[in-house]
Amino acid sequence: MKPLPRRFRILIADDNVQNVELLEAYLAELDCDIDVAYEGRQTLERVKANAPDLILLDIMMPKMSGYEVCKRLKADPATRGILILMVTALHEMGDIERGVEAGTDDFLSKPVNKLELLTRVRSLLRVRHLTDERDRLLAYLQEIEASRTVPLPPRH
Repeated sequence: MKPLPRRFRILIADDNVQNVELLEAYLAELDCDIDVAYEGRQTLERVKANAPDLILLDIMMPKMSGYEVCKRLKADPATRGILILMVTALHEMGDIERGVEAGTDDFLSKPVNKLELLTRVRSLLRVRHLTDERDRLLAYLQEIEASRTVPLPPRH
């Protein structure tokens, strides 16, 4: 597979240690920096500490559900651009609807299939890369525009 354009940061948020270890093992071939949180509030703390590019977020976690974590992150201008992949054993349409309403970017059902996980993660990280490039180019264009509109000194 084609290598990723840069080294990304992924946060795995799941209260089940075995799930975390499995996801870490699957993601190892992507050469990303992996961080872990085991409950909702800790997830928010890890986001503030390490600003991940992508969060693999379990819905059913203690202290704060994945839905609530997602809502809070998407409501905050500083974190709303972080991509969220909800990883869940819940399969009802209502669960998916709640996730969409909370602001998730994608879903993945448990048990996790390695190929599907890697495909979705690569796709979301490609989106992150393209969004970063767009923002960089817009900032550059704004600089150019600002330099063009600086008034010239009067001629004598």
